[in-house]
Amino acid sequence: MGRFTREELQGALSHYNSVVATCVESGDWTAFADLFTEDVVYTEHAYGVFTGREAVRSWIKEVMAPFPTMRFPQDWVAYDEENGAIVLGLRNVLPHPTDAGVEFGFANWTRLVYAGDGLFSSEEDCYNPARDAPAAIGGWLEAGGKPAKEIVTHDERAL
Repeated sequence: MGRFTREELQGALSHYNSVVATCVESGDWTAFADLFTEDVVYTEHAYGVFTGREAVRSWIKEVMAPFPTMRFPQDWVAYDEENGAIVLGLRNVLPHPTDAGVEFGFANWTRLVYAGDGLFSSEEDCYNPARDAPAAIGGWLEAGGKPAKEIVTHDERAL
């Protein structure tokens, strides 16, 4: 048996989702980093590995600045009580600027490792933004979407 019950993992994910929803609503991603332990290891395959809460905070604020209200609806969730992990199938979604119900997005898998006390010690995001983001963001821009800040891709080229 693992350190954490399914119920505790579900509660931690519920809190995680609540904080992310608040960040989306406010456009301020500062609080996102507070979901993690001080020594978190956050692996983002397109942007690199971030070690420590403040490194995550700095990165998330910068990467979300052009799209502060991007949402991340979850399609499925798997709990691994033995390892204290949660794996999510989700989508990175930008809403259509004028047509409610129309979205621009792409798939992403995320693995969270729970450390207790409502905090996660690890997050790993698995997706291919170099392949998937240009079509989604391009469609959003063509539909009239306006980034809140210049868009910079993982290889530093502005879109």
